[in-house]
Amino acid sequence: MELKQLCEMQGISGREEPVRMAIYHECVEKLGEENVTIDKMGNVIAHKAGKNPDAPHVMLTAHMDEVGLMVINATDDGLLRVRAIGGIDPRVLVSKRVRVGYDVPGKDGKEEKKAISGVIGAMAIHQQSAADRKNVLPIDQLFVDIGAKDKDEALRYAPAGTPVTFDTPYTPFGDGLLLCKAADDRVGCYNMLRLLDAEVSGDTDFVFTCQEEVGCRGAAGAAFRLMPDIAIALEGTTANDAGDMPEVSKVCKVGQGVAISFMDNASIAQPEMFAEMMNVAKACGAAHQVKMSVSGGNEGGVMQRTGMGVRTCVLSVPCRYIHSPSTVCALSDVEAQYQLAKAYLEK
Repeated sequence: MELKQLCEMQGISGREEPVRMAIYHECVEKLGEENVTIDKMGNVIAHKAGKNPDAPHVMLTAHMDEVGLMVINATDDGLLRVRAIGGIDPRVLVSKRVRVGYDVPGKDGKEEKKAISGVIGAMAIHQQSAADRKNVLPIDQLFVDIGAKDKDEALRYAPAGTPVTFDTPYTPFGDGLLLCKAADDRVGCYNMLRLLDAEVSGDTDFVFTCQEEVGCRGAAGAAFRLMPDIAIALEGTTANDAGDMPEVSKVCKVGQGVAISFMDNASIAQPEMFAEMMNVAKACGAAHQVKMSVSGGNEGGVMQRTGMGVRTCVLSVPCRYIHSPSTVCALSDVEAQYQLAKAYLEK
C-alpha cells in the first residue's frame, strides 16, 4: 500500500474503520488470514513467527487514527457545531477544507455513500470585538459549513457523531519533502506494512492501533493481551525546527533521520534499550538523531507499564505542523525509520 493512499484515508480516533479494513486486507495478503486478527478495541494484530525460539517477543505499534473533529449539533441556520478529537491547536483550523462523513463503497445493492465537502468557519474578523481579536477562538466558537439551509438539513446530512477529517491532498514538494494530513501516524503504518516482509529474529506482533490520539487506548489493551518482552512504537513527532526557534527548543530536525527517544512525557527508555537502538542505527547506516526535547507522549508509555513491565523504545519521524491539516515531513526520514526498525527486528 502506498503512503499516499494511507495519508488520504479518513480515520479519526474511534472511527478508524476505512484505514483498519485496508490494513487488515493487506496483512492477510502477506501473512495469511490465520495470522491476522482484529481485537475488540479495533486494533489489527498481525503475527509473524521468528527464526530464533530464544529471541525476545517483540511488539511493534503504529496508530491508525488521526486527529479531527466530530459533529455534536447544528445551529438553526445549518452550521455544524463540532468538538476536537485529539489535540488540535484552534489556530490551524479557520477556513480549512474538510470532509464530513466517510466515503463508503456500495455493496449488496446499496448505493455508494460519499463524504460531504465543508469548510471550517468562524465569526467574521470585522464582527469580532477588540477583545476577541486578541485571543484565539476556541473550537466551540467555530463551525463547519456544508451549505445546509437549516438545522434539520444539516443534521440529516451530518447527524451527531459524524466524523470530520481534513481535506488535504498528498503533495510531494521541495527537496524530498511531503505535505499531507495524518502523517502522524500513517507513516508508521506504512512502514509496519513494509516490515511484514522482514525476516524477524523473534516472534513479532505488528499492532496497528486505534484511539492513540485520545489516550493510547488501543495499545493498552493490545499490550496487556500480548505481554511482549520488547515494545517499539513507530511514531510521528513534532519537530519544532522551523523559523527562528532557538537551537535548545528544537525537538528534532526534518531531514536528519529517524528520532530515537530517550525520554518523553509518557516513558523513559531503559538505558540499555536506548543504547542498543543507537548502535543498531550506526551499524545499519540508518540516518538517525536523538529526540532532544522531553515533550509529548505516545504508546510507549502504556506499553512500558504493562504487566511486569516492558522494555520500550520510540522511533519517530520528525513532523512540522503536526496535528494540523498540513503536516510536513521528509521522505528520507520515513525511510530511515523503516531501515532502523527492520535492522533491529532482524537482529
